[in-house]
Amino acid sequence: MADFFHPDRLQKLEELRTAGTDAYPAQVPYPGRELAATLLAQAEELQGQQVVLCGRVLGRRGYGKLAFLDVHDQSGRIQVCLQKDKLSEEDFARLKQLNLGDVIAVQGEMSKTKVGEDTVFGTGWTMLTKALENPPSDKTQGLTDGELRARRRYVDLFVNEDVRDAYLRRGKIIQAMREVFLQHDYAEVDTPVLHPIYGGANARPFSTHHNALDMELFLRIAPELYLKRLLVGGMERVFEFARVFRNEGVSMRHNPEFTMVEFYQAYTDVEGMMTLTEELVLAAAEAAELPLEEGATTPTRLATFRGETFRLGAPFERLRYADTFREHVGCDPQDREAILAKLQEQGIDAPGEGDYNYWKAVNALFEEHVEPTLRGPVFVYDYPAAICPLAKPLANDPTWAGRFEFFLGGMELANAFSELNDPQLQLEKFEEQVQDIDPEAPNQVDMDYVRALAYGLPPAGGCGIGIDRLVMVLLGVDSIRDVLLFPHMRPETEGPAQA
Repeated sequence: MADFFHPDRLQKLEELRTAGTDAYPAQVPYPGRELAATLLAQAEELQGQQVVLCGRVLGRRGYGKLAFLDVHDQSGRIQVCLQKDKLSEEDFARLKQLNLGDVIAVQGEMSKTKVGEDTVFGTGWTMLTKALENPPSDKTQGLTDGELRARRRYVDLFVNEDVRDAYLRRGKIIQAMREVFLQHDYAEVDTPVLHPIYGGANARPFSTHHNALDMELFLRIAPELYLKRLLVGGMERVFEFARVFRNEGVSMRHNPEFTMVEFYQAYTDVEGMMTLTEELVLAAAEAAELPLEEGATTPTRLATFRGETFRLGAPFERLRYADTFREHVGCDPQDREAILAKLQEQGIDAPGEGDYNYWKAVNALFEEHVEPTLRGPVFVYDYPAAICPLAKPLANDPTWAGRFEFFLGGMELANAFSELNDPQLQLEKFEEQVQDIDPEAPNQVDMDYVRALAYGLPPAGGCGIGIDRLVMVLLGVDSIRDVLLFPHMRPETEGPAQA
């Protein structure tokens, strides 16, 4: 018998069954169930009326001829009073089999206690689910360990109301962003999760095998190349909230699977993506119910993340890559002698031959010296073209590409391009990537994507936003695992196996 089936609860389950009570009925016996929050909001109008509620018992007080219960549902908590003189003999006797954590249905009259608390005075109740595992003994102290909370999210959600509220707000943030897209005539689409070639970003993929086709497939690291195929097909504005998978380590800001939204629009460029990204972030901040800054000349919401306060109001700051590089690294990114000296100073190996390797080294310095200063909200734009294989080089200086990264809370949250639509140049850049010894670089050229470009991709802008990191900042949550319902973790070494 599993060690989380507690003997006392098993005995009470057996007593219920012996008495002819189904401890796991398929249906609620009373019609017209209301949420706790609704009953409390309408308590004055409902005084003296019969109501029905369902929920989990997380508190119990009283002995003898009455019991006060704290019943919790998704909307919150409400008090229930079960009195011997208002219940049937069977219903009152069954209270002996009631434990904290059990899920019940109550039918009763809405009224007030002597101290004025709105309460459902039960005229009948029934067991809906007999819990065989003990819930945490104290709501505020019983489940505070971060790792245990992540492993047993199902418990974390019902004992910590603020945690449950945070995940519900995450849904509101996503819905607000979706509404922005729809207002701009974007179409929501779905693209494949299993890819024959991984691409659209540099990352190690997860691989699997398709038996019927006898071929290796990869869980997508980005939906980008499929979404741009849709632009070729005449779908001019598309977006997808995509679950993506990268075979990387776990950290405060990394999880092997995460959610991003990618969106692409024909007949615009990276500037258009900046404008839309700004609108999306501000809509998300409003949906997260962040407080407005008093006295601001334009609507500005305040996000508090890791002890810092971030002002989210249009327009966001914009910095050119080369300018901020010179400021924080101390030399021009195109000054090769100075760059080699900086690399040597940092103990970094000199880059291999070719522009691609040189600019990868430059960007390593950028990530080391500049990115920690980018608290945000800020757009950094005009990245080195050599390390942007999917972005269009600038017309006035092809050393640089139409690309931005958006930073907030000291993290990169978004990446956008003026999309490269020259099929010959794209093929050349893909072939260069394949030669890269970096294990995160694509291992083969996506020739079908090149063929799609050969049919003609209109000028376009595209962007991807990391939803989990955005939610972290907006809700003031330190770790990515606390905005994911079920983050990936090492298997438990003791106790029941992780689901």
